[in-house]
Amino acid sequence: MISETVIIGGGVIGLAIAIELKLRGTNVTVLCRDLQAAATHAAAGMLAPDAENIANEAMRSLCWRSRALYPDWTRKLEELTGLNTGYRPCGILAPLFEEAGEAGEAGEAEGVLSSAPLPLRPSASEESPAYWLNKEAIHQYQPGLGAEVVGGWWYPEDAQVDNKALAHVLRTAAESVGVELKDGIIVEAFLQQQGQVVGVQTNAGIIRAAHYVLASGAWSNELLPLPVLPRKGQMLSVRIPEVSPELPLKRVLFGQDIYIVPRRDRLVIGATSEDVGFIPNNTPEGIQKLLQAAIRLYPQLKHYPIQEFWWGFRPTTPDELPILGTSHCQNLTLATGHYRNGILLAPVTAALIADLILEQKSDPLLADFHYSRFQSKSFTSTPMLTHSANFSNGHHSAISPLPTQDSPLIIAGKTFQSRLMTGTGKYRTIEEMQQSIAASDCQIVTVAVRRVQTKAPGHEGLAEALDWTKIWMLPNTAGCQTAEEAIRVARLGREMAKLLGQEDNNFVKLEVIPDLKYLLPDPIGTLQAAEQLVKEGFAVLPYINADPMLAKRLEEVGCATVMPLASPIGSGQGLKTTANIQIIIENAGVPVVVDAGIGSPSEAAQAMELGADALLINSAIALSPNPAAMARAMNLAAVAGRLAYLAGRMPIKDYASPSSPLTGTITS
Repeated sequence: MISETVIIGGGVIGLAIAIELKLRGTNVTVLCRDLQAAATHAAAGMLAPDAENIANEAMRSLCWRSRALYPDWTRKLEELTGLNTGYRPCGILAPLFEEAGEAGEAGEAEGVLSSAPLPLRPSASEESPAYWLNKEAIHQYQPGLGAEVVGGWWYPEDAQVDNKALAHVLRTAAESVGVELKDGIIVEAFLQQQGQVVGVQTNAGIIRAAHYVLASGAWSNELLPLPVLPRKGQMLSVRIPEVSPELPLKRVLFGQDIYIVPRRDRLVIGATSEDVGFIPNNTPEGIQKLLQAAIRLYPQLKHYPIQEFWWGFRPTTPDELPILGTSHCQNLTLATGHYRNGILLAPVTAALIADLILEQKSDPLLADFHYSRFQSKSFTSTPMLTHSANFSNGHHSAISPLPTQDSPLIIAGKTFQSRLMTGTGKYRTIEEMQQSIAASDCQIVTVAVRRVQTKAPGHEGLAEALDWTKIWMLPNTAGCQTAEEAIRVARLGREMAKLLGQEDNNFVKLEVIPDLKYLLPDPIGTLQAAEQLVKEGFAVLPYINADPMLAKRLEEVGCATVMPLASPIGSGQGLKTTANIQIIIENAGVPVVVDAGIGSPSEAAQAMELGADALLINSAIALSPNPAAMARAMNLAAVAGRLAYLAGRMPIKDYASPSSPLTGTITS
């Protein structure tokens, strides 16, 4: 039997939608990949739109609506299963320390900080009130807080649910109402024809349905070019001693970069937020940060025995809002990217998606969460395919959408839409460099760490010359002749990126070049440095000769890409290593970035037609008489080459073949 609806994703969101659809009379199958790694496990179950201080108006409204659904929704689930979800409308307390007490200072100026036992005043929002508690009041309301707590906000309408209990209840409820659950199913691709999904290719074969829902969280962009990335969250719990001289914690504490959630016999502490791709497991650094922050907020827990560690992958989007609603296919609905609020948004997501699928009723709120907000044109084109066609006086106009889908470029778990990287060296002026980088539409710019450190000519003021909130810095180890030098400079590069606001930037372009005449990289030194830098947590992008065996070794030690040269650096000789680059591309499991030697847009396009994932071009742009125009040309060449690779080349024949048909021609 073919299910009416197949839901891809067996986390809280997927199961909530499945139950809602089934209760409305639809046959539903849920395909679950790995329940243990789902975002459900990187949650503490706080229902905290007020404590989270959500700024986006539409998101705030969505969260408030979902929180209001929680009492009836959890009661219905508990009636179906006879199990407890752990839902508690307990309110949430958000203590503040002195250095973060701006709200407190503002309140004091307004006379809010009263000496009364429990001073209360509603915040500006009448829809969901908040109350300020001064130091005396907050320590009276919740004994045991750290001495540095100077006050805090109480959000009486926020609540909590036991996330693990909820996941178990949802799964039990789904089984009880007749949802078919298939575990260990990895969906590999959507089968699409004429704007419809006709099936999903899985590790268990093709599965078909009338309608499909993508609710696979952090794994969503493995199937569609959606900007959804994993954000790892580590958590732990400590056991509350049976005999303790202190009163146990009764209230959820939402602190600065930490929260503590009391359960019946334990305290749940979370959570880190790490942009590390799909790297699993807990780490000493992550757990240490959580414990330090938690003990500062609630000191007595330092005596509690540790009970459990766990982690999961939250699905996050660039604006940290979910993707909900219709897609490019009429029978495919999207429900992903919930980031920190998947537990909170489960009931409203289920209701909105069921209304959309079964009644074609689109709630006005859904418009704010449509996938199209990330793309300038329709879904059938990606941002990479909507670059400019005309270059004139530094301005360019958008081309029409192209009906070829492409996934984004992903390096070390980070997503980029542009497949052209550029550099900052060799320009005649800072202004030319700025104009060229803007014209290239690149998102990654490589910077020579040593030249910035020494304020080499052309690198003065470089840190201020570019907007590093929009451009990802790729520090490089140019000028290093040994592995030891490169490792030392890579560490400096990571600190340089932090100083420019990119706290989570662990990228390094690794160059080990002892050959000062031909500037050819040292394969042995490169491999040695790469091994050490990977151990230190770097995402290593090594510059290498076009050596397929070296490329494979570097991939095996954990490099994020390989970057074979097309010809010697700065030579402009074009593609002299085509055969080897093809072998590297064929065997690589990481992105292949062609680097060095490309001199013209035609050569750039040719490299992309081979199947390279990206290009790094600097000299050909910087040394052009018109660098900005050349940057735009290289951008278009990268797009054209990539599109040609995706489209596929016509066969080469040894004989002619007429373009016009011979049938229907006039004969004498």
